[in-house]
Amino acid sequence: MSAWATRVHIRALGHHYLTPLALVGNTAQDVETWIQDGLNGTYALTKVYAPDAQEGEDPIAEGYELTRPCTAQVEEETIEWAERVLVVLSYAHAEALARGLERRLTTATTKLEALTPPRGRGKRQIKEEQVMIEKADAILKQHRVEGLLSYTFERQVEQQCKYVGRGRGAKKRPQQVVERVRYQITAVLRDEEAITALQQTFGWRAYVTDVSAEQQSLSEAILTYREEWRVEHGFHRLKSTPLSIAPLFVKRDDQVAGLINLLSIAVRLLTLIEFVVRRALERENAQLVGLHKENPKKPTDTPTTERLLQAFSNITLTIIHFPDRVMRHITPLTPLQERILMLLGLSPDIYRSLAQNSA
Repeated sequence: MSAWATRVHIRALGHHYLTPLALVGNTAQDVETWIQDGLNGTYALTKVYAPDAQEGEDPIAEGYELTRPCTAQVEEETIEWAERVLVVLSYAHAEALARGLERRLTTATTKLEALTPPRGRGKRQIKEEQVMIEKADAILKQHRVEGLLSYTFERQVEQQCKYVGRGRGAKKRPQQVVERVRYQITAVLRDEEAITALQQTFGWRAYVTDVSAEQQSLSEAILTYREEWRVEHGFHRLKSTPLSIAPLFVKRDDQVAGLINLLSIAVRLLTLIEFVVRRALERENAQLVGLHKENPKKPTDTPTTERLLQAFSNITLTIIHFPDRVMRHITPLTPLQERILMLLGLSPDIYRSLAQNSA
């Protein structure tokens, strides 16, 4: 969306755009400069408050804007316009990134300290300096903390004598001295200055728009973007499980079009289920617990349809045919399953009716 060609195309059509800038090319360097200008007070920052904020509530973001001229050639016509760059700090995003960084630092520290265990049964030792350095640097790279964590190590040598001499009471004499070499990490150090400098850049993002400040202020633009329609979420569902539009095992064009139409209806159904449940939870100011198998006690007020459907993955319908009747049995609903049906506005009787027996 933020590609230059896309913005030019939108402008040429007489429409408007509001999009975050992707950190590619020269934009990455520009954003670094804009962030520093925001941090050092080059521009006065404007506070952004939530639409329903009460008096005395803290802002959700702050930022400033600058304007730059844009020129593009569209066919044989030259178009010119003023583009606003909105440089904004989101407090919630900054806090989330800071928590993630702290988790990475803690995990990397633990792994580095465990890399060179003391001698003992079953504890493999690192005997070459280059091997230890490569493994330690790989941990720093894996957790993206290079330049934030450092380590010190030492080379430890233990001498062991082997003796000769057999038989009871035989005099033993040294045969040879063997050196056992190992490398030990002695300390893992945090570069607090570098960590603080990085944390100060967290939460900043640059947006661009061709809408004038008279039509939409900085605060209004940020709040408008926060209410974006996330079409990419639908595309992701279409391309991955449970729909998986690719690959297409059809040959004729009408089959391709028909399958895409069918799957697009499925996307709408998945989106509708998610919307209805989240709206019901919002109205009740409630949360659902039990949707995350990895953490059954984790509550959420924004469940996805995929997790909602997964809650019904353990049901079984058994049908037994007798000469004079048909018997059906279905797995009883759990409290979580009944709760989901109620949030969808559906009666559990719809589910229980599957087990009605017939003569």
